Order: sequence, then C-alpha cells, then structure tokens
Amino acid sequence: MPTSQRDLVHVPEGLHYLNCAYMAPLLKSAEAAGIEALRRRHDPTTIAAPDFFAGADRARALFAELVEGEAARVAIIPGVSYGMATIAKNLRLRAGQNVVVAHGQFPSNVYGWRRRCDETGASLRAVAPPDAAEGRGSEWNARLLEAIDGDTALVALGNVYWADGTRFDLEAIGERAREVGAMLVVDGSQSIGALPFDLRRVRPDALVCASYKWLFGPYGLSLAWYGERFDGAEPLEETWLGRRGSEDFARLVEYEDEYQPGAARFDMAERASFTLMPMLIAALQQVLAWGPANVQAYAGELTREMIGEARALGYRIEDEASRGAHLFGIHLPAGADPARLQAALRERRVSVSQRGDAVRVAAHLFNTPDDIAALADALRAAMHR
Repeated sequence: MPTSQRDLVHVPEGLHYLNCAYMAPLLKSAEAAGIEALRRRHDPTTIAAPDFFAGADRARALFAELVEGEAARVAIIPGVSYGMATIAKNLRLRAGQNVVVAHGQFPSNVYGWRRRCDETGASLRAVAPPDAAEGRGSEWNARLLEAIDGDTALVALGNVYWADGTRFDLEAIGERAREVGAMLVVDGSQSIGALPFDLRRVRPDALVCASYKWLFGPYGLSLAWYGERFDGAEPLEETWLGRRGSEDFARLVEYEDEYQPGAARFDMAERASFTLMPMLIAALQQVLAWGPANVQAYAGELTREMIGEARALGYRIEDEASRGAHLFGIHLPAGADPARLQAALRERRVSVSQRGDAVRVAAHLFNTPDDIAALADALRAAMHR
C-alpha cells in the first residue's frame, strides 16, 4: 500500500480534510505551474501560435491515458453541464421514448435531459434505490437494468452515486443499453482519477468529467471523451480554434467549413487557457503517477477499521463490494440527531459533506490515520446522550 502523499498538497495544519469529492486540495506542483503561467503573461510575446494548441493536446493525451482511450476523442470543456449540453444538442429524441437516470443524480447530469424530454414529449425515468440497509447497491443496479427498455434513447449515470459512493455496474448497464440501441453517457466527476476506469470495457458513448475533484485540476476546465456516435456531430460553439487550418494565423479569415479532426470541434472557446491549462497538465501528471488503483487500496485500508466501528455503533454504510473505497456515505441510525454529529465534526475540524441523509466521506492519498481517528471520534461523540 502506498504511503500518505500529504506533503504534495496544501492542507491547513490541524484540518482533517476528508472532502475531496467537494474539491481537491491544491497540489503544490499545480500551484507552481499556475504561478509560472501567470508570470509568463508579463510578456505576451512569449505566447506563440503553437501554444494555442500544444497545452490542450497534452491534456487530451494525459486524460486519454488515464481512461484507456484515444486522445483525439477528448475535448476541453469548461464544466460537466457543457459536455452534457453538447450531447443533448445531438440527441435524437421523440415522444414515447425515455431517458434513464438515477434518482437524486447530480443536477449537471439531469437538467439537460429534462429540457430535451420537455421539448420532445419523451419521459425522464429517475430510478430510485431501495429503502434497505442490506443489498441496496445490488438492488439499485437491478432496478436500473429493468428500467432500460426498447424505448430508452439514453442512459446517463455516474460511475458512482455522487452522494454516497454507491457503484453502478456500468459494464452490465452499457451492455443492456447497446441491446436496445440506447446511448450510455457517464459522468466521471466522482470517480475518474480515484477509481480505475477502462473505456474499452465500459464502452460508453461519452464520458464527461470535472477536473477540480479527483483529478486535482483547476476550477474552470473539464474534460470529455466522445465516442463514434459523435463523429460529425455539431458543437455548442463555433470556435475559430475548432476549424481546420486554424494553426495558420495569417489565414484565419479564409473561412473554413471543415472542423479540426476528432473531438477538438467540441472544445470550448479560449480552450488554451494559458493560466489554467498548465495547472491541469501538472495535476493529470500527478494523478497518473499516483494511479487510481493505489488510491483505492490506500483509502480502503485507511478507513476499514473506522467503518467497522461505525457499523457497530449503528451507522449504516454501503457494502464494500457496492461502493468505492474513496467515497462512501455514513447514514445515521434511526433517531440520531444530525445536528449533534455536525457539531462533533466541527469541533474536531473534520471536513466532510452532508449529502442528503448521509455524511459523505471522501478519502485520498493525502489523508492520514489522524484524519480517520478524528472522524471516528466524532462518530462516537454523536452517539453519546
């Protein structure tokens, strides 16, 4: 098991930050890259035409390596909702069809489908989990598979449920979607970088991912991978960088109808982002060096004893086989006072997120046994009357 990587990130002394699912702490290497990028802007002449392309292409290659995909299919986007809007714009949907999502899914992966369903008369199927303490993840996956039928046009899910880490069996769900001719769209924001993901096995039609969580990137840049169904699709924006031959600045007003090859047509405007892009590249390099499998192994070992104790106290946590080790929810016992637990967490400077009826714990390589001990102490204190 790898050792703690706390010295590579900025975490205030005394803060037990178990909240990477909210926002990753700042990598020191990304900070240095951002500062150097700002200093470079002192002299704009140091930024040449190739720089409008090189950084984005490097980020594409690094993200593709992380998810076992092709760099040419990666787009640089500002956020998940942007990537989903590109898909929604190109989604053929008609009355009588349906879109399948998980109940309580993160809004960026819901609002676009709601709009398209409203516009076309299609229906949005939000599949709820069972109200059960045992086997919840397995049954939720079974319900999702059952909801996909011959009228399903698209299935849109995270790799894990954002509020409590419940894992969705994307390989089985993807296979079912392909059987009925539906698209599979994956929001990887709460998994990519911390949980191994192989595009060749899952075979989604698109994968969209925010960078500021488990990819340790800057807020304002995200990444998307688009499969063959989007070859020739229309972008949201008609950017000049997205057109063929835009590398030649002297000929930009020789307007070109053809796009750049691959997913570059879907890039956002000003995708070169000369300050943020170096930070994203530095972050992706570090995430690759760490390896998602190591994050899972470390987080699982770090939290195992605490999870056992929490269950003994009456807290409910998803079975290990049905959740990620990096992200899980702690549900309070019946009759417990959530305010009491929140007070105990604040008193011990434990940073986690309240999501629905669960306290969401998000552990990474920068966490230490002291962080987990403080969380366990808060869980115990909340149960004392």
